[in-house]
Amino acid sequence: MQQLTEIRWHARAGQGAVTAAKLVADTALEADQYIQAMPEYGPERMGAPIQAFTRLSTEPIDIHCNVADPDVVIVLDESLLPIVDVAKGLTKDGVIIVNTCSTPDQVRHELGIDFGRVATVDASGISLATLKRDIPNTPMIGALAKVTGLFELEQVAEHLRHSFGKKFSQEVVDANVASVTRAYEEVTSA
Repeated sequence: MQQLTEIRWHARAGQGAVTAAKLVADTALEADQYIQAMPEYGPERMGAPIQAFTRLSTEPIDIHCNVADPDVVIVLDESLLPIVDVAKGLTKDGVIIVNTCSTPDQVRHELGIDFGRVATVDASGISLATLKRDIPNTPMIGALAKVTGLFELEQVAEHLRHSFGKKFSQEVVDANVASVTRAYEEVTSA
């Protein structure tokens, strides 16, 4: 992992982006990294576009603002692509991971970008199959792990077992681990 990795999450309220940002930060903390995770809300209503931010580093983090130039952008709802500039500030060698059935090349064309990597995964389909609800946040963490190499799959799964095990049934924990695993296996990038 590079010294500082900045992640910007785009979603609609209720899709779990804030929770995902915190889960990624907590997973990094368990790996002895320095972390920050924070939300940015617009209109506080279900379905409104929101952003969340995560910073991970091997060194203490002295930045205390939103992420302007992300290394990774994660989009939990593809309906945001035509209305939010999700690629804004993305580093030239950065990656965008989108919850969609489209291919990476189709998303790249839609975004009009010719740099970085684009990855896609049907996180909504995976969450419907595993969790029985369209909450794509945990599958997107699996995709993040695979595409960036920030975490091993087992690190993410272990963190979910530990943190979710305190508040959810074993069935819910297992379903979330299954969703992360499927997304890790099914994400594609170009």
